[in-house]
Amino acid sequence: MYHDIVAAGAEDASGFPGRDAALYKVTPELFEQHLRAIAAITGVRHVSDTSPCRTVDITFDDGGESAMRAADALERHGFIGHFFVTTHYVGTRGFVTESNIRDLNRRGHVVGSHSCSHPLRMGHCSWPQLVDEWTRSRSSLAAILGSDVTIASVPGGDFAPQVAEAAAKAGFTRLFTSEPTTETRHAFGLTLQGRFTIQRWTTADTAAALASGAWLPCARQAVVWNAKKISKRIGGDRYLQLRKLLLGHGNEVRWGDQR
Repeated sequence: MYHDIVAAGAEDASGFPGRDAALYKVTPELFEQHLRAIAAITGVRHVSDTSPCRTVDITFDDGGESAMRAADALERHGFIGHFFVTTHYVGTRGFVTESNIRDLNRRGHVVGSHSCSHPLRMGHCSWPQLVDEWTRSRSSLAAILGSDVTIASVPGGDFAPQVAEAAAKAGFTRLFTSEPTTETRHAFGLTLQGRFTIQRWTTADTAAALASGAWLPCARQAVVWNAKKISKRIGGDRYLQLRKLLLGHGNEVRWGDQR
């Protein structure tokens, strides 16, 4: 799970601004290193090649405008990307335009929903908001692409069964979470798939190891993930306040679950 591909010092140029979002943005140089390492370890091939390979889903959350740069790099290495768009931000500063979305689709990449407003604690949203987030975002993307959209990813990493149920009700059939697992699950008619998170300091060796399912780096992410999940549960409504205090950032973004 990637977010934005931006030059060092220009983290606010693509996607959501702020220090917290910047933790998940990698430089173009590092991204190239990641792709070379992932291609080497998974045996990815170009379309004209018939040699065996493993498949790997490389996903991008938020819908930042660097999606176009990421797509160029992916194609150089023979990969297809999954780009999940926060639809309220389409066409705004730092985010993809409707033309960009159509171009990604035309080039063979997968475009999906990342909700309308990107709630940080989506698992705590009310049922009406969950249905609205998924339904409107899916409808918006379908109108842009002129075709059905059936894939999505959960924003903020805060998953709960009702998030999946609402996504299924909205018409999605495949939902990516942020849970670091290689296990594929099924619920409410959805295929649920976990992901491993890439941060700005993630090395190419680690990215490749995660892509190959190597036990140790996958286990490390699982330990950190479960610790954060417990913190969110214990923190309750104060979790976002504590998160802001620890990261020392301001109010750059009003997330979908902040009123």
